[in-house]
Amino acid sequence: MATFKAQQKVNPFLWFNGNLEEALKFYTSVFKNSESELSSLTDPNSGHKMLVATFRIEDQQFMALDGGPMFTFSPAVSFYIDCKDQEEIDHLWEALPAGGGKTSQCGWLEDKFGVTWQIAPAIMSDLLYNNPNSAKAQRVMAAMMKMTKLNIKELQEANDND
Repeated sequence: MATFKAQQKVNPFLWFNGNLEEALKFYTSVFKNSESELSSLTDPNSGHKMLVATFRIEDQQFMALDGGPMFTFSPAVSFYIDCKDQEEIDHLWEALPAGGGKTSQCGWLEDKFGVTWQIAPAIMSDLLYNNPNSAKAQRVMAAMMKMTKLNIKELQEANDND
């Protein structure tokens, strides 16, 4: 197991409710390039032991606390994943909501812990956000709005068909 030192200036910090260890096992099984370190911390005010963790998915470092039921996740904060190909989209689309999560429109899903993810092709920026042709970008947007899991071929076709 690796020892983590904060290498990023800004690190997402996630609050879990009694299931941090389960979440770490889940995320490190879903993402091939991942690792985690779990330790315990004692609250000086209550003497209650809490689990804390640092984990990495791809090049993104996260910090986490098994803090209890006071706070929950919201779709107002999500993690956007640039997928290199349809195979990666398909894998994450099946793996992340497994065991109690749910899928939504436009590549959004929620995992069983309540964390929201956006599963998108890496070319999405070029097809939609940075597309110099606004008519093409609008066609891509219209195609995306009809999808739950994003389909690279269909998005590319929406861009290419004049």
